[in-house]
Amino acid sequence: MAGFDDLSSHPDVAAEFTPGAQVPISGSGGQTAATQALASAAYRDDEVEKLIAANPEASFKKPRLSLFEPNLGEAFSRAVQTRLLGGARKPLIQSFGIEPQTVVEHCLAATRVRKQRDARLTLVMTLFGLLFLPGVLLWLLAFQLRRMIAGSKDKRAGAIGMVVLVAVGALVVLFAIKLPVSGFWGMYLRAMLVAPIIGGVWAKQICERYAKDLRGRWESLLGGAGVGAKIPEAVPQDPGDAGAERIRLGLAKVAAEQASNLIYYAGPKGILGMGTRWGSWQLAEELSPAREGEDIHPFRSWDVIRAIHDQLRMLERGPLHTGGFPTPSIRHWIVSPIAEGAKEVKRPDGQEVEGYRIKDFEIQRICNEQQFGAGNRHYLGVQFVLWDGQLVISLLISVTVLHHTLRIEVTGHALGPVDGLFTSGPKAKTKEVAKSVKFWETRTVKLPLVETKEVVRLAARAPLTWFPPVLDFLGGKLSLPEPFGLRHAWAKKPWRHRFMADDAMRAATPVLRVVHAAAIKVLEENGCNVEKFGSRSLNLSAAVQDAKPFKADVYDA
Repeated sequence: MAGFDDLSSHPDVAAEFTPGAQVPISGSGGQTAATQALASAAYRDDEVEKLIAANPEASFKKPRLSLFEPNLGEAFSRAVQTRLLGGARKPLIQSFGIEPQTVVEHCLAATRVRKQRDARLTLVMTLFGLLFLPGVLLWLLAFQLRRMIAGSKDKRAGAIGMVVLVAVGALVVLFAIKLPVSGFWGMYLRAMLVAPIIGGVWAKQICERYAKDLRGRWESLLGGAGVGAKIPEAVPQDPGDAGAERIRLGLAKVAAEQASNLIYYAGPKGILGMGTRWGSWQLAEELSPAREGEDIHPFRSWDVIRAIHDQLRMLERGPLHTGGFPTPSIRHWIVSPIAEGAKEVKRPDGQEVEGYRIKDFEIQRICNEQQFGAGNRHYLGVQFVLWDGQLVISLLISVTVLHHTLRIEVTGHALGPVDGLFTSGPKAKTKEVAKSVKFWETRTVKLPLVETKEVVRLAARAPLTWFPPVLDFLGGKLSLPEPFGLRHAWAKKPWRHRFMADDAMRAATPVLRVVHAAAIKVLEENGCNVEKFGSRSLNLSAAVQDAKPFKADVYDA
Protein backbone atom coordinates (compact mmCIF):
# COMPACT_ATOMS: atom_id res chain seq x y z
CA MET A 1 0.00 0.00 0.00
CA ALA A 2 1.21 3.48 -0.78
CA GLY A 3 2.68 5.36 2.13
CA PHE A 4 4.03 2.31 4.00
CA ASP A 5 7.72 1.72 4.61
CA ASP A 6 9.26 -1.51 3.41
CA LEU A 7 8.83 -3.92 6.31
CA SER A 8 11.23 -6.43 4.80
CA SER A 9 14.10 -4.01 5.46
CA HIS A 10 13.61 -4.36 9.21
CA PRO A 11 15.77 -7.19 10.63
CA ASP A 12 13.36 -8.06 13.44
CA VAL A 13 10.58 -8.70 10.94
CA ALA A 14 12.65 -10.40 8.26
CA ALA A 15 14.20 -12.80 10.76
CA GLU A 16 11.07 -13.70 12.68
CA PHE A 17 8.56 -13.93 9.85
CA THR A 18 10.30 -15.79 7.05
CA PRO A 19 8.25 -16.37 3.90
CA GLY A 20 5.85 -19.26 4.17
CA ALA A 21 2.51 -19.78 2.51
CA GLN A 22 1.95 -16.61 0.54
CA VAL A 23 -1.71 -16.24 1.49
CA PRO A 24 -3.10 -13.58 3.87
CA ILE A 25 -4.35 -15.01 7.13
CA SER A 26 -8.10 -14.63 7.45
CA GLY A 27 -10.02 -14.22 10.66
CA SER A 28 -11.42 -17.36 12.23
CA GLY A 29 -14.86 -17.85 13.67
CA GLY A 30 -15.80 -17.42 17.29
CA GLN A 31 -16.02 -14.10 19.10
CA THR A 32 -16.92 -11.89 16.17
CA ALA A 33 -19.32 -9.13 17.34
CA ALA A 34 -16.62 -6.77 18.63
CA THR A 35 -14.33 -7.63 15.70
CA GLN A 36 -16.96 -6.87 13.10
CA ALA A 37 -18.08 -3.72 14.91
CA LEU A 38 -14.56 -2.31 14.77
CA ALA A 39 -14.07 -3.52 11.20
CA SER A 40 -17.25 -1.71 10.13
CA ALA A 41 -15.55 1.62 10.90
CA ALA A 42 -13.51 1.17 7.72
CA TYR A 43 -16.67 1.47 5.61
CA ARG A 44 -18.43 4.30 7.46
CA ASP A 45 -19.19 7.70 5.98
CA ASP A 46 -19.68 9.62 9.24
CA GLU A 47 -17.68 12.60 10.45
CA VAL A 48 -14.22 12.06 11.97
CA GLU A 49 -15.31 14.02 15.06
CA LYS A 50 -17.45 11.06 16.15
CA LEU A 51 -14.33 8.93 16.40
CA ILE A 52 -12.58 11.59 18.47
CA ALA A 53 -15.61 11.82 20.78
CA ALA A 54 -15.40 8.04 21.38
CA ASN A 55 -11.83 8.48 22.66
CA PRO A 56 -10.55 12.03 23.28
CA GLU A 57 -6.97 10.70 23.38
CA ALA A 58 -7.17 10.34 19.62
CA SER A 59 -6.62 13.52 17.64
CA PHE A 60 -7.25 14.84 14.16
CA LYS A 61 -4.98 17.38 12.53
CA LYS A 62 -7.19 20.05 11.02
CA PRO A 63 -7.14 20.21 7.22
CA ARG A 64 -5.48 23.04 5.36
CA LEU A 65 -8.27 22.84 2.78
CA SER A 66 -11.54 21.41 4.10
CA LEU A 67 -12.41 20.26 0.58
CA PHE A 68 -9.84 17.47 1.01
CA GLU A 69 -10.95 16.48 4.51
CA PRO A 70 -11.51 12.69 4.95
CA ASN A 71 -14.60 11.13 6.47
CA LEU A 72 -14.51 8.65 9.34
CA GLY A 73 -13.99 5.53 7.23
CA GLU A 74 -11.24 7.07 5.13
CA ALA A 75 -9.38 8.47 8.14
CA PHE A 76 -9.78 5.26 10.21
CA SER A 77 -8.61 2.96 7.39
CA ARG A 78 -5.60 5.13 6.64
CA ALA A 79 -4.62 5.48 10.31
CA VAL A 80 -4.99 1.76 11.12
CA GLN A 81 -3.04 0.65 8.04
CA THR A 82 -0.21 3.07 8.75
CA ARG A 83 -0.13 2.23 12.47
CA LEU A 84 -0.29 -1.56 12.15
CA LEU A 85 1.44 -2.20 8.82
CA GLY A 86 3.89 0.71 8.55
CA GLY A 87 7.58 -0.06 8.70
CA ALA A 88 8.32 2.52 11.41
CA ARG A 89 5.40 1.38 13.56
CA LYS A 90 5.55 1.23 17.33
CA PRO A 91 4.80 -1.95 19.32
CA LEU A 92 1.14 -2.93 19.41
CA ILE A 93 -0.95 -3.71 22.50
CA GLN A 94 -2.87 -7.00 22.42
CA SER A 95 -6.57 -6.78 21.55
CA PHE A 96 -8.37 -9.36 23.69
CA GLY A 97 -11.81 -10.38 22.51
CA ILE A 98 -11.24 -9.42 18.88
CA GLU A 99 -9.09 -10.44 15.92
CA PRO A 100 -7.07 -7.32 15.01
CA GLN A 101 -5.83 -8.92 11.81
CA THR A 102 -9.41 -9.13 10.53
CA VAL A 103 -9.94 -5.42 11.25
CA VAL A 104 -6.77 -4.55 9.32
CA GLU A 105 -7.89 -6.71 6.40
CA HIS A 106 -11.20 -4.85 6.24
CA CYS A 107 -9.33 -1.54 6.27
CA LEU A 108 -7.32 -2.80 3.28
CA ALA A 109 -10.50 -3.98 1.56
CA ALA A 110 -12.23 -0.63 2.15
CA THR A 111 -9.21 1.21 0.77
CA ARG A 112 -9.30 -1.04 -2.31
CA VAL A 113 -12.98 -0.25 -2.96
CA ARG A 114 -12.32 3.47 -2.58
CA LYS A 115 -9.35 3.27 -4.95
CA GLN A 116 -11.56 1.64 -7.58
CA ARG A 117 -14.03 4.50 -7.15
CA ASP A 118 -11.28 7.10 -7.18
CA ALA A 119 -9.82 5.65 -10.39
CA ARG A 120 -13.12 6.32 -12.14
CA LEU A 121 -13.44 9.76 -10.57
CA THR A 122 -9.89 10.56 -11.65
CA LEU A 123 -10.89 9.69 -15.21
CA VAL A 124 -13.81 12.12 -14.94
CA MET A 125 -11.55 14.80 -13.50
CA THR A 126 -9.03 14.21 -16.30
CA LEU A 127 -11.62 14.53 -19.04
CA PHE A 128 -13.35 17.58 -17.62
CA GLY A 129 -10.60 18.99 -15.43
CA LEU A 130 -7.73 19.22 -17.87
CA LEU A 131 -9.77 20.31 -20.88
CA PHE A 132 -11.86 22.79 -18.91
CA LEU A 133 -9.48 23.53 -16.04
CA PRO A 134 -10.47 27.18 -15.41
CA GLY A 135 -14.14 26.26 -15.04
CA VAL A 136 -13.39 23.31 -12.73
CA LEU A 137 -11.15 25.49 -10.56
CA LEU A 138 -13.87 28.11 -10.37
CA TRP A 139 -16.46 25.60 -9.21
CA LEU A 140 -14.02 24.04 -6.71
CA LEU A 141 -13.21 27.51 -5.37
CA ALA A 142 -16.91 28.18 -4.92
CA PHE A 143 -17.45 24.97 -2.98
CA GLN A 144 -14.32 25.57 -0.91
CA LEU A 145 -15.53 29.07 0.01
CA ARG A 146 -18.94 27.63 0.87
CA ARG A 147 -17.38 25.04 3.18
CA MET A 148 -15.15 27.63 4.83
CA ILE A 149 -18.04 30.03 5.43
CA ALA A 150 -20.82 27.60 6.22
CA GLY A 151 -18.64 25.02 7.99
CA SER A 152 -17.58 21.72 6.45
CA LYS A 153 -19.79 19.75 8.85
CA ASP A 154 -22.96 21.84 8.69
CA LYS A 155 -25.84 19.98 7.13
CA ARG A 156 -27.37 23.30 6.07
CA ALA A 157 -25.22 25.80 4.30
CA GLY A 158 -25.12 29.24 5.78
CA ALA A 159 -26.66 32.18 3.96
CA ILE A 160 -23.32 33.53 2.79
CA GLY A 161 -22.22 30.12 1.55
CA MET A 162 -25.36 29.83 -0.52
CA VAL A 163 -24.80 33.31 -1.94
CA VAL A 164 -21.40 32.19 -3.22
CA LEU A 165 -22.90 29.23 -5.08
CA VAL A 166 -25.79 31.32 -6.42
CA ALA A 167 -23.31 33.93 -7.66
CA VAL A 168 -21.33 31.31 -9.59
CA GLY A 169 -24.55 29.84 -10.97
CA ALA A 170 -25.70 33.29 -12.08
CA LEU A 171 -22.32 33.80 -13.73
CA VAL A 172 -22.80 30.57 -15.68
CA VAL A 173 -26.26 31.68 -16.87
CA LEU A 174 -25.00 35.15 -17.77
CA PHE A 175 -22.11 33.78 -19.80
CA ALA A 176 -24.41 31.29 -21.51
CA ILE A 177 -26.68 34.16 -22.67
CA LYS A 178 -24.16 36.86 -23.51
CA LEU A 179 -20.39 36.52 -23.61
CA PRO A 180 -17.76 39.26 -23.69
CA VAL A 181 -15.96 37.40 -26.51
CA SER A 182 -17.09 35.51 -29.60
CA GLY A 183 -15.84 32.76 -31.87
CA PHE A 184 -13.83 29.83 -30.52
CA TRP A 185 -13.09 31.45 -27.16
CA GLY A 186 -16.74 32.26 -26.68
CA MET A 187 -17.69 28.63 -27.21
CA TYR A 188 -14.86 27.49 -24.94
CA LEU A 189 -15.97 29.90 -22.21
CA ARG A 190 -19.48 28.48 -22.32
CA ALA A 191 -18.19 24.89 -22.28
CA MET A 192 -15.74 25.73 -19.47
CA LEU A 193 -18.59 26.66 -17.12
CA VAL A 194 -21.09 24.02 -18.24
CA ALA A 195 -18.81 20.98 -18.69
CA PRO A 196 -18.02 20.66 -14.93
CA ILE A 197 -21.76 20.31 -14.29
CA ILE A 198 -21.95 17.41 -16.77
CA GLY A 199 -18.89 15.85 -15.16
CA GLY A 200 -20.51 16.31 -11.77
CA VAL A 201 -23.57 14.34 -12.87
CA TRP A 202 -21.36 11.50 -14.05
CA ALA A 203 -19.27 11.64 -10.87
CA LYS A 204 -22.42 11.52 -8.73
CA GLN A 205 -23.53 8.29 -10.39
CA ILE A 206 -20.13 6.75 -9.65
CA CYS A 207 -20.21 7.93 -6.02
CA GLU A 208 -23.76 6.62 -5.51
CA ARG A 209 -22.84 3.16 -6.79
CA TYR A 210 -19.79 2.82 -4.52
CA ALA A 211 -21.60 4.38 -1.56
CA LYS A 212 -24.17 1.57 -1.78
CA ASP A 213 -21.34 -0.98 -1.88
CA LEU A 214 -19.58 0.48 1.17
CA ARG A 215 -22.82 0.83 3.13
CA GLY A 216 -23.77 -2.73 2.20
CA ARG A 217 -20.51 -4.04 3.69
CA TRP A 218 -21.02 -1.88 6.77
CA GLU A 219 -24.53 -3.23 7.29
CA SER A 220 -23.51 -6.85 6.61
CA LEU A 221 -20.76 -6.74 9.23
CA LEU A 222 -23.07 -5.43 11.93
CA GLY A 223 -25.81 -7.83 10.86
CA GLY A 224 -23.58 -10.82 11.54
CA ALA A 225 -23.19 -11.83 7.90
CA GLY A 226 -19.43 -11.73 8.31
CA VAL A 227 -18.65 -10.38 4.84
CA GLY A 228 -15.10 -11.33 3.97
CA ALA A 229 -12.36 -8.82 3.28
CA LYS A 230 -11.13 -9.24 -0.29
CA ILE A 231 -7.52 -8.09 -0.56
CA PRO A 232 -5.96 -9.71 -3.64
CA GLU A 233 -3.11 -7.23 -3.46
CA ALA A 234 -1.87 -9.12 -0.37
CA VAL A 235 -1.24 -12.28 -2.44
CA PRO A 236 2.12 -12.05 -4.28
CA GLN A 237 1.81 -12.49 -8.03
CA ASP A 238 5.52 -13.20 -8.49
CA PRO A 239 8.65 -13.58 -6.29
CA GLY A 240 9.49 -9.92 -6.74
CA ASP A 241 6.11 -8.57 -5.63
CA ALA A 242 7.40 -6.33 -2.84
CA GLY A 243 4.05 -4.69 -2.09
CA ALA A 244 2.26 -7.97 -1.36
CA GLU A 245 5.21 -9.25 0.65
CA ARG A 246 5.16 -6.05 2.70
CA ILE A 247 1.48 -6.56 3.53
CA ARG A 248 2.04 -10.24 4.33
CA LEU A 249 4.86 -9.44 6.72
CA GLY A 250 2.79 -6.71 8.35
CA LEU A 251 -0.17 -9.03 8.94
CA ALA A 252 2.17 -11.70 10.30
CA LYS A 253 3.65 -9.17 12.71
CA VAL A 254 0.18 -8.17 13.94
CA ALA A 255 -0.67 -11.84 14.59
CA ALA A 256 2.63 -12.40 16.42
CA GLU A 257 2.15 -9.39 18.70
CA GLN A 258 -1.40 -10.54 19.43
CA ALA A 259 0.05 -13.87 20.66
CA SER A 260 2.64 -12.19 22.92
CA ASN A 261 2.65 -13.12 26.62
CA LEU A 262 4.02 -9.72 27.69
CA ILE A 263 1.52 -7.14 28.94
CA TYR A 264 1.97 -3.65 30.36
CA TYR A 265 0.74 -2.07 33.59
CA ALA A 266 0.23 1.71 33.27
CA GLY A 267 -0.72 2.82 36.78
CA PRO A 268 -4.31 4.10 37.09
CA LYS A 269 -4.93 3.02 33.48
CA GLY A 270 -4.55 -0.57 34.61
CA ILE A 271 -3.16 -3.32 32.40
CA LEU A 272 -3.30 -2.12 28.81
CA GLY A 273 -5.64 -4.34 26.87
CA MET A 274 -7.27 -5.85 29.97
CA GLY A 275 -8.60 -2.77 31.73
CA THR A 276 -8.28 -1.47 35.26
CA ARG A 277 -8.49 -3.60 38.39
CA TRP A 278 -11.99 -3.62 39.81
CA GLY A 279 -11.26 -6.00 42.70
CA SER A 280 -8.35 -7.47 44.67
CA TRP A 281 -8.29 -10.33 47.19
CA GLN A 282 -5.14 -11.26 49.12
CA LEU A 283 -4.34 -14.28 51.25
CA ALA A 284 -1.13 -13.68 53.22
CA GLU A 285 -0.15 -15.88 56.16
CA GLU A 286 3.00 -17.15 57.86
CA LEU A 287 4.69 -20.32 56.67
CA SER A 288 5.22 -22.66 59.59
CA PRO A 289 5.76 -26.43 59.84
CA ALA A 290 2.76 -28.64 60.49
CA ARG A 291 4.57 -30.49 63.29
CA GLU A 292 7.00 -29.12 65.82
CA GLY A 293 10.57 -30.21 65.32
CA GLU A 294 10.07 -30.83 61.60
CA ASP A 295 11.03 -28.61 58.69
CA ILE A 296 8.98 -27.51 55.74
CA HIS A 297 9.81 -29.37 52.54
CA PRO A 298 11.46 -26.90 50.15
CA PHE A 299 9.18 -25.61 47.38
CA ARG A 300 9.05 -22.54 45.17
CA SER A 301 6.42 -20.13 43.96
CA TRP A 302 6.36 -21.90 40.60
CA ASP A 303 5.26 -25.14 42.31
CA VAL A 304 2.21 -23.38 43.73
CA ILE A 305 1.45 -21.65 40.42
CA ARG A 306 1.70 -24.92 38.51
CA ALA A 307 -0.76 -26.62 40.88
CA ILE A 308 -3.17 -23.67 40.55
CA HIS A 309 -2.84 -23.85 36.77
CA ASP A 310 -3.76 -27.54 36.73
CA GLN A 311 -6.86 -26.98 38.87
CA LEU A 312 -8.04 -23.95 36.90
CA ARG A 313 -8.27 -26.15 33.81
CA MET A 314 -11.19 -27.89 35.54
CA LEU A 315 -13.24 -24.69 35.89
CA GLU A 316 -15.58 -25.63 33.07
CA ARG A 317 -16.54 -28.84 34.88
CA GLY A 318 -19.12 -28.91 37.65
CA PRO A 319 -21.34 -31.30 39.62
CA LEU A 320 -24.50 -30.04 37.93
CA HIS A 321 -25.36 -29.71 34.27
CA THR A 322 -26.20 -26.00 34.28
CA GLY A 323 -24.09 -24.60 31.48
CA GLY A 324 -21.69 -22.76 33.75
CA PHE A 325 -18.29 -21.50 32.66
CA PRO A 326 -17.21 -21.68 29.04
CA THR A 327 -13.69 -22.92 28.42
CA PRO A 328 -11.39 -20.20 29.77
CA SER A 329 -8.03 -19.14 28.39
CA ILE A 330 -5.37 -19.88 31.03
CA ARG A 331 -1.98 -18.32 30.31
CA HIS A 332 1.18 -17.23 32.08
CA TRP A 333 1.73 -13.50 31.72
CA ILE A 334 4.75 -11.30 32.31
CA VAL A 335 3.65 -7.82 33.39
CA SER A 336 5.98 -4.92 32.70
CA PRO A 337 5.40 -1.53 34.41
CA ILE A 338 5.32 1.67 32.34
CA ALA A 339 4.53 5.30 33.17
CA GLU A 340 0.87 6.34 33.21
CA GLY A 341 1.37 8.86 30.42
CA ALA A 342 3.78 6.78 28.32
CA LYS A 343 3.15 7.05 24.58
CA GLU A 344 5.13 3.96 23.66
CA VAL A 345 6.01 0.55 25.08
CA LYS A 346 9.27 -1.27 24.57
CA ARG A 347 9.60 -4.87 23.46
CA PRO A 348 12.38 -6.83 25.22
CA ASP A 349 15.08 -8.62 23.27
CA GLY A 350 17.75 -11.17 24.02
CA GLN A 351 17.97 -14.92 24.42
CA GLU A 352 15.00 -14.92 26.81
CA VAL A 353 12.69 -13.75 24.02
CA GLU A 354 11.49 -15.60 20.95
CA GLY A 355 9.53 -13.46 18.54
CA TYR A 356 7.38 -11.44 20.93
CA ARG A 357 7.05 -14.16 23.58
CA ILE A 358 8.99 -14.60 26.81
CA LYS A 359 10.41 -18.13 26.91
CA ASP A 360 9.22 -20.65 29.51
CA PHE A 361 12.48 -20.80 31.49
CA GLU A 362 12.45 -17.00 31.89
CA ILE A 363 8.82 -17.10 33.03
CA GLN A 364 9.73 -19.57 35.77
CA ARG A 365 12.74 -17.48 36.82
CA ILE A 366 10.65 -14.31 37.11
CA CYS A 367 7.97 -16.18 39.05
CA ASN A 368 10.48 -17.52 41.56
CA GLU A 369 12.93 -14.62 41.87
CA GLN A 370 11.47 -11.26 40.80
CA GLN A 371 9.00 -10.68 43.62
CA PHE A 372 10.34 -7.50 45.17
CA GLY A 373 11.94 -4.35 43.79
CA ALA A 374 12.46 -3.41 40.15
CA GLY A 375 11.71 -5.71 37.26
CA ASN A 376 8.85 -7.51 35.59
CA ARG A 377 6.39 -9.67 37.51
CA HIS A 378 4.70 -12.99 36.77
CA TYR A 379 0.92 -13.52 36.81
CA LEU A 380 -1.20 -16.54 35.98
CA GLY A 381 -4.23 -15.34 34.06
CA VAL A 382 -7.72 -16.78 33.63
CA GLN A 383 -9.57 -15.04 30.85
CA PHE A 384 -13.19 -15.34 29.72
CA VAL A 385 -14.31 -13.77 26.44
CA LEU A 386 -18.09 -13.39 26.66
CA TRP A 387 -20.96 -11.64 24.92
CA ASP A 388 -19.55 -12.51 21.51
CA GLY A 389 -16.34 -10.65 22.27
CA GLN A 390 -17.95 -7.59 23.85
CA LEU A 391 -16.89 -8.51 27.42
CA VAL A 392 -13.41 -9.66 28.46
CA ILE A 393 -13.02 -10.83 32.06
CA SER A 394 -9.45 -11.39 33.27
CA LEU A 395 -8.50 -12.72 36.71
CA LEU A 396 -4.77 -12.60 37.45
CA ILE A 397 -3.09 -14.67 40.17
CA SER A 398 0.32 -14.00 41.67
CA VAL A 399 2.23 -15.96 44.33
CA THR A 400 5.03 -14.32 46.32
CA VAL A 401 7.15 -15.52 49.25
CA LEU A 402 8.88 -12.86 51.38
CA HIS A 403 10.68 -14.11 54.47
CA HIS A 404 8.14 -16.43 56.18
CA THR A 405 5.06 -14.96 54.49
CA LEU A 406 3.31 -16.55 51.54
CA ARG A 407 0.99 -14.21 49.68
CA ILE A 408 -1.56 -15.28 47.08
CA GLU A 409 -3.24 -12.39 45.31
CA VAL A 410 -6.16 -12.55 42.88
CA THR A 411 -7.11 -9.40 40.96
CA GLY A 412 -10.09 -8.85 38.68
CA HIS A 413 -9.96 -6.90 35.42
CA ALA A 414 -12.85 -6.24 33.05
CA LEU A 415 -12.96 -4.75 29.56
CA GLY A 416 -16.41 -3.72 28.42
CA PRO A 417 -18.09 -3.43 25.02
CA VAL A 418 -16.76 -1.25 22.21
CA ASP A 419 -18.18 2.25 21.96
CA GLY A 420 -21.72 2.48 20.64
CA LEU A 421 -20.43 4.38 17.62
CA PHE A 422 -19.12 1.13 16.17
CA THR A 423 -22.35 -0.80 16.68
CA SER A 424 -24.62 1.74 14.96
CA GLY A 425 -25.73 0.78 11.46
CA PRO A 426 -26.15 2.98 8.40
CA LYS A 427 -29.28 5.11 8.32
CA ALA A 428 -31.17 5.91 5.16
CA LYS A 429 -31.03 9.58 4.26
CA THR A 430 -34.56 10.96 4.34
CA LYS A 431 -36.43 14.16 5.11
CA GLU A 432 -39.99 15.14 6.00
CA VAL A 433 -41.84 17.34 3.50
CA ALA A 434 -45.40 18.67 3.38
CA LYS A 435 -47.84 17.03 1.03
CA SER A 436 -48.83 19.12 -1.98
CA VAL A 437 -52.61 18.93 -1.38
CA LYS A 438 -52.98 18.03 2.28
CA PHE A 439 -50.32 20.52 3.30
CA TRP A 440 -50.98 19.92 6.99
CA GLU A 441 -49.67 16.36 6.57
CA THR A 442 -46.10 15.29 5.88
CA ARG A 443 -44.47 12.50 3.96
CA THR A 444 -40.99 11.00 4.02
CA VAL A 445 -38.82 11.57 0.96
CA LYS A 446 -35.78 9.41 0.31
CA LEU A 447 -32.65 11.43 -0.44
CA PRO A 448 -29.62 10.38 -2.49
CA LEU A 449 -26.86 8.70 -0.49
CA VAL A 450 -24.31 11.20 -1.75
CA GLU A 451 -25.00 14.92 -1.68
CA THR A 452 -23.54 17.34 -4.18
CA LYS A 453 -20.96 18.71 -1.77
CA GLU A 454 -19.83 15.12 -1.03
CA VAL A 455 -19.44 14.41 -4.75
CA VAL A 456 -17.25 17.50 -5.08
CA ARG A 457 -15.15 16.42 -2.07
CA LEU A 458 -14.63 12.90 -3.43
CA ALA A 459 -13.82 14.16 -6.93
CA ALA A 460 -11.31 16.66 -5.56
CA ARG A 461 -9.59 13.98 -3.44
CA ALA A 462 -9.58 11.29 -6.13
CA PRO A 463 -6.45 12.33 -8.11
CA LEU A 464 -4.47 12.59 -4.85
CA THR A 465 -5.41 9.10 -3.62
CA TRP A 466 -2.16 7.73 -5.06
CA PHE A 467 -0.19 10.31 -3.06
CA PRO A 468 -1.35 9.71 0.56
CA PRO A 469 1.23 12.04 2.21
CA VAL A 470 -0.01 14.92 0.05
CA LEU A 471 -3.61 14.08 0.92
CA ASP A 472 -2.69 13.96 4.62
CA PHE A 473 -1.01 17.37 4.31
CA LEU A 474 -4.00 19.02 2.65
CA GLY A 475 -6.92 17.18 4.25
CA GLY A 476 -5.67 16.39 7.75
CA LYS A 477 -4.63 13.18 9.46
CA LEU A 478 -6.07 11.03 12.24
CA SER A 479 -3.66 10.13 15.07
CA LEU A 480 -4.59 7.08 17.14
CA PRO A 481 -4.22 7.03 20.94
CA GLU A 482 -0.94 5.60 22.18
CA PRO A 483 0.05 3.03 23.32
CA PHE A 484 -2.38 1.71 20.74
CA GLY A 485 -4.49 -1.41 20.81
CA LEU A 486 -7.59 -1.78 18.67
CA ARG A 487 -9.72 -3.18 21.50
CA HIS A 488 -8.92 -1.15 24.60
CA ALA A 489 -8.72 2.16 22.68
CA TRP A 490 -12.48 2.06 22.01
CA ALA A 491 -13.73 -0.03 24.96
CA LYS A 492 -16.21 1.19 27.54
CA LYS A 493 -16.68 0.05 31.12
CA PRO A 494 -19.07 -2.89 31.58
CA TRP A 495 -20.70 -1.64 34.78
CA ARG A 496 -23.54 0.17 32.99
CA HIS A 497 -24.69 -3.16 31.55
CA ARG A 498 -26.23 -5.14 34.41
CA PHE A 499 -25.69 -8.62 32.97
CA MET A 500 -22.10 -7.89 31.97
CA ALA A 501 -21.39 -6.53 35.45
CA ASP A 502 -22.96 -9.63 37.00
CA ASP A 503 -20.82 -11.93 34.85
CA ALA A 504 -17.64 -10.09 35.82
CA MET A 505 -18.35 -10.30 39.55
CA ARG A 506 -19.69 -13.87 39.51
CA ALA A 507 -16.50 -15.19 37.95
CA ALA A 508 -14.38 -14.05 40.90
CA THR A 509 -15.84 -16.39 43.57
CA PRO A 510 -15.24 -19.81 41.98
CA VAL A 511 -11.83 -18.80 40.64
CA LEU A 512 -10.75 -17.55 44.06
CA ARG A 513 -11.86 -20.81 45.72
CA VAL A 514 -10.05 -22.97 43.19
CA VAL A 515 -6.87 -20.92 43.63
CA HIS A 516 -6.98 -21.20 47.42
CA ALA A 517 -7.80 -24.93 47.39
CA ALA A 518 -4.91 -25.71 45.02
CA ALA A 519 -2.45 -23.60 47.02
CA ILE A 520 -3.46 -25.12 50.36
CA LYS A 521 -3.05 -28.62 48.93
CA VAL A 522 0.54 -27.80 47.88
CA LEU A 523 1.24 -26.45 51.38
CA GLU A 524 -0.11 -29.60 52.99
CA GLU A 525 2.00 -31.82 50.73
CA ASN A 526 5.10 -29.88 51.75
CA GLY A 527 4.53 -30.10 55.51
CA CYS A 528 3.11 -26.60 56.14
CA ASN A 529 0.60 -25.65 58.78
CA VAL A 530 -2.49 -24.71 56.78
CA GLU A 531 -4.84 -23.81 59.65
CA LYS A 532 -4.35 -20.06 59.31
CA PHE A 533 -4.46 -20.29 55.53
CA GLY A 534 -7.75 -22.19 55.73
CA SER A 535 -9.33 -19.67 58.10
CA ARG A 536 -8.20 -16.74 55.99
CA SER A 537 -9.46 -18.48 52.85
CA LEU A 538 -12.91 -18.94 54.39
CA ASN A 539 -13.06 -15.25 55.29
CA LEU A 540 -12.11 -14.23 51.75
CA SER A 541 -14.59 -16.72 50.31
CA ALA A 542 -17.33 -15.04 52.32
CA ALA A 543 -16.17 -11.52 51.41
CA VAL A 544 -15.94 -12.18 47.67
CA GLN A 545 -19.63 -13.14 47.59
CA ASP A 546 -20.42 -9.48 48.16
CA ALA A 547 -18.12 -8.35 45.38
CA LYS A 548 -18.49 -4.74 44.30
CA PRO A 549 -16.43 -3.04 41.60
CA PHE A 550 -14.08 -0.32 42.80
CA LYS A 551 -11.01 1.48 41.48
CA ALA A 552 -8.33 -0.80 42.88
CA ASP A 553 -5.61 0.91 40.81
CA VAL A 554 -6.29 4.32 42.35
CA TYR A 555 -4.70 4.72 45.78
CA ASP A 556 -6.24 7.65 47.63
CA ALA A 557 -3.38 8.25 50.03
